[in-house]
Amino acid sequence: MKIEDRTQAIINEFSNFDDWMDKYNYLIELGKSLPLIDEQYKVENNLIPGCQSRVWLHAEFDGENVHFTADSDAVITKGIANLLIRTFSGQTPQEILSSSTEFLSEIGLTEHLSPTRSNGMLSMLKQIKMYALAFKAKQEMEKS
Repeated sequence: MKIEDRTQAIINEFSNFDDWMDKYNYLIELGKSLPLIDEQYKVENNLIPGCQSRVWLHAEFDGENVHFTADSDAVITKGIANLLIRTFSGQTPQEILSSSTEFLSEIGLTEHLSPTRSNGMLSMLKQIKMYALAFKAKQEMEKS
C-alpha cells in the first residue's frame, strides 16, 4: 500500500471522531497497540532527541524497503509513533523522502498537541527521513 493510501486511511479514521478528546483517546488506543520494539534496540543510539518522553526508533533496510519499530515511555507518544510507522514502514527510501506529512495537520495533530509533543513528533519525522536518506545513499552506492 502506498504512503498516500495509508495517510488517507488515517485521515478517514480520525474523521470518525467529532471532537479532539475522542481523537486524543484514539491516539492513546493506537499507542497501546504499537508493536513492541525488540529490547536490543532500546539503546541510546536509537533515542530520538528533542522528545519530552523517551522514544526509541529503530530502522532496518532489506535492500528495497525500510522497516521501522519504535517504543516510548508515554502512551500518547506511542500513538504518534504508531501513526508514523503505519505510514512509512515498508516503503522505499525514495517514497519516504518524497512523501508529504500534511496528513498530520489534516487530522489535527499539529494543532492540538502541546508544543513539546509537537516537537517530539517532528523529531521522529526527521529521524525517519534521515534513515531513509542514509538507506537511499547506501542503495545508490551499491548500484555503482
